[in-house]
Amino acid sequence: MNAPTSSAREEETAVASPEPSQQAAGRGRPRDASRDAALRQAALEVLAQVGYRALTMDAVANHARAGKATIYRRWDSKLDLVIDTCNELVQRRIPEPDLGSVSEDLGEFLRSFATLLTGPVGKAAQALVGELPHEPELATKFRESFLLPQRDTMRKIIERGVQRGEINPGAPIDTVVELAGAGLIYRLMLADEPLDTNFVDRLVGEALVPLLHR
Repeated sequence: MNAPTSSAREEETAVASPEPSQQAAGRGRPRDASRDAALRQAALEVLAQVGYRALTMDAVANHARAGKATIYRRWDSKLDLVIDTCNELVQRRIPEPDLGSVSEDLGEFLRSFATLLTGPVGKAAQALVGELPHEPELATKFRESFLLPQRDTMRKIIERGVQRGEINPGAPIDTVVELAGAGLIYRLMLADEPLDTNFVDRLVGEALVPLLHR
């Protein structure tokens, strides 16, 4: 068997878990949460520029002006880094509104989601979407961390309306949730028109809420 190359040995060193005494000596100080945010932002920007397939830990490290070992201490692979980045940003930037009506809550949530999609996160998400058919593990984790939480939030908004008596229990909740997501993605990726507040308001007022009240 051939001896490992220099780069392979570097990868093994970066990924390997040191003994507790080595950890204390190697790390020197507690993990800096603000550094995590900077690394996620670097990953997001590189992903938007080059796509998932061309993204490397080296590229993220260079963009963040950090050592590669610093990244590997936090994430085992670029898949973990990308999914954690998208998940963290979505959770932080899209609160679940509770304004007292389904129409207001759906509008508020979808406007926030549209704003997210038209920013750096949306560009990174678009870069990922093309890879999903070829990367089953990425597809699964992307859906679990990025898409399903948005679906679940919309379901909660509508189910609160059912509990208040605002929405009929037999309303097509799943259809409305799917139409909401599909409308935003279509506008973002296929239509040559802006994904803006006017579109979201029309989607909610002319399609989603009427379906729920039908």
